[in-house]
Amino acid sequence: MRCVIAGFPFDLTKSGVLESMKGIRPEQVIGESVIIGRRTYPVKQVGQVITRQDRRDFSAGEVLRAMTQLGFTCRGLPHTAATTRALSPFQQASAMLGAPAAV
Repeated sequence: MRCVIAGFPFDLTKSGVLESMKGIRPEQVIGESVIIGRRTYPVKQVGQVITRQDRRDFSAGEVLRAMTQLGFTCRGLPHTAATTRALSPFQQASAMLGAPAAV
């Protein structure tokens, strides 16, 4: 499959990515990730290995798109809890004491 990462064209195959990542130890996953074989890799690490470019030269989205098209399982950023409206100091104290929430 032909894809463009950091402005450069690459011809990637699933078997080629598997071969490139063979023997590479996964770093700690903090953000987006790709499951290759039985291991979960940070998407920037995968991009660096398969393109031989610096991680600052491409976005995680470019690599995620390519890996998804090749059939790898990709995971995005974890969803954070919805932001709650700011409480006044009185409302915060009441909540800490277990009082019913004010509407």
